[in-house]
Amino acid sequence: MPLLARMLPAPLTMDVRRGAVAELGALLADSRVATSGRVAVAVGRGQGDHIESLIAPTLGEAEVFRVADGSVDAAVSLGADLRKGAYEVVVGVGGGKTIDATKYAASLAGIPMVAVATNLSHDGICSPTASLIYEGGKGTFGVPMPLAILVDLDFVHNAPQALVRAGVGDVVSNLSAIEDWQLGNVERGEPIDGLACSMSRTAAEALIGRTDSIESDAFLTVLAESLILSGMSMVVAGSSRPASGGDHEILHAVDQLFPGTSNHGELAGIGAAFCFFLREDEARVKQVVDCLRKHELPVVPGDIGLSAEQFAEVVALAPATRPGRYTILEHLRMQDSEIRDRVGDYVRAFGS
Repeated sequence: MPLLARMLPAPLTMDVRRGAVAELGALLADSRVATSGRVAVAVGRGQGDHIESLIAPTLGEAEVFRVADGSVDAAVSLGADLRKGAYEVVVGVGGGKTIDATKYAASLAGIPMVAVATNLSHDGICSPTASLIYEGGKGTFGVPMPLAILVDLDFVHNAPQALVRAGVGDVVSNLSAIEDWQLGNVERGEPIDGLACSMSRTAAEALIGRTDSIESDAFLTVLAESLILSGMSMVVAGSSRPASGGDHEILHAVDQLFPGTSNHGELAGIGAAFCFFLREDEARVKQVVDCLRKHELPVVPGDIGLSAEQFAEVVALAPATRPGRYTILEHLRMQDSEIRDRVGDYVRAFGS
């Protein structure tokens, strides 16, 4: 009998540890990555010089490009440089903005991309999407998954702590996203991918009950692995569904109405807590809120500088940010007055 199986895409290499960047040269010498050695490196402007000096011994003659920011324009500019140079692979070294811009640039140039993460702020490390700023706000663009992933914990320990903690919020929001996908399956007959759900849920459950935090290498290793597994769940699903539900609709609405309010992971965490509150799942909302507080993440709108009235505006707009996606927000179809009441109840329940 023939063996029937689904072939799963995965990075050639995934290395999470202190000193991982030292293996970058050996990785780039792998003929599956680059055959002739035409390698480009993209670094952000903020830490570019420092990062370049640290990785230079492993890169040989690789050319280094500076990524101006996390915008479509910056990614398109880098993509043009990569095409002109006839590079075989580009290495994106930095935080979420640099990696997302490099992923999109690599897709434009038609070459693979290796991600070297210096931060753990969200699951873009391995996701098949790039979140980039453009004239109309912030958009999500489909891109290939990175060919290989390195997470050097030495870099992560030196990153801003608030951004590293934000990764916890993004992973935990998977639990809300899965509930929304299952709701869409029950109410709308939307196909659901059980394997993608399992990967996404496993990533969140591995993290949510831990008693240590970002000071620990063991915790950072699990956080990095969870973010990568979350990204892979989206590759398996062929969409962001296993890691993006009403929680991310709220996130995108904040970005539209009050840009610069907070970062991706912090907003995802608040969105997940509020969505579980709307589901009246007392056990899960307590677990999520406790996790957010454990890792010093915001829980209520006031923690990120928004009033209850402003957050109610966000919730009202949220469904429009992902037309066609069915979540608890679409399911409840709350009117403005009901939204204000539910937001007020949530703030009273969990505000300090």
